[in-house]
Amino acid sequence: MTRTNAREIAVHLSYELGFGTESAQVLLDRELTRENFASLAEEEPLYEEFPSKKLLDYIRTLVLGVSEHGYELDLYIERYAIGWKFARLPRVSTAIMRVAMYEILYMDDIPNAAAINEAVEIAKGYEDPEMVSFINGILGSFVRAECPDTPPRPEPRQDAEEEPASEALAEE
Repeated sequence: MTRTNAREIAVHLSYELGFGTESAQVLLDRELTRENFASLAEEEPLYEEFPSKKLLDYIRTLVLGVSEHGYELDLYIERYAIGWKFARLPRVSTAIMRVAMYEILYMDDIPNAAAINEAVEIAKGYEDPEMVSFINGILGSFVRAECPDTPPRPEPRQDAEEEPASEALAEE
């Protein structure tokens, strides 16, 4: 199992937290079993492989962190979701953003750009393109405002002496 898959499982579990009254620890204890993965794997390929101990710890850290810091994360989402009421945002989208924001704020070993890129890739599997762009925009605004030490994304290089291929073809 990859870290990307583990992150997506953490999103699933963070999403599920929003519907129940049980604690994150009880949810994790129930869901992160080989038996549960085997039953889920029949319908969802994401669960075909049981996570290693390292990835189980990663999932637990994300879900427990999202649970513990949920109020704070939701305030950030609300602050950067300009023109949207938090209650109107799709729950899957908020779960994706909570996980990414938790990684950005509390997991120094994960680059901010990686957290955003992974969130966007996960969102593509659940949301329409407009919502995926919206998530990307919120997370980008959040990082620029709240994490000013994050280096900007490098601009694509284009050598001044090279002409774009489309112009070269047009001249032939």
